[in-house]
Amino acid sequence: MNDQSPDTGARAARILAEDASSGKQRLFGISELAKEFAVSTRTIRFYEDKGLLTPERVNSARIFSRRDRARLALILRAKAIGASLSDIKHFLDLYGEAGEGQRNQMEYLIGRLDEEMAELERKKALIDDTLRELAAMKRDAQSGLSSL
Repeated sequence: MNDQSPDTGARAARILAEDASSGKQRLFGISELAKEFAVSTRTIRFYEDKGLLTPERVNSARIFSRRDRARLALILRAKAIGASLSDIKHFLDLYGEAGEGQRNQMEYLIGRLDEEMAELERKKALIDDTLRELAAMKRDAQSGLSSL
């Protein structure tokens, strides 16, 4: 499920900030959220099937709360940086029903970010080594070419 535009993470961050500063209780339909986040309704239903979103049902319609909207923003932001659905679910579940798990949530996030940053540093070192090797090979090839 990857129908996100490149700026989905930035859009999600903006929406989270708006939700945090807004005191209004508002409800949203699936089409409204899909349009706002530039994702398909199928993507939202997928996240619901995975237990990441829990909209209320009125007849056959899904009704999403501000909490669902904020969770969708977090899901999309996390997906934009490469988080797995299981990591996202774990992070969201740590929050609890009334935010009682915020400390655990932040500690988990810090640990995961440390792991991801270490992995990227390792990959960066490998890329730097490969670039040095390629530059040396290029110099050798240019030297060989000039001696022909």
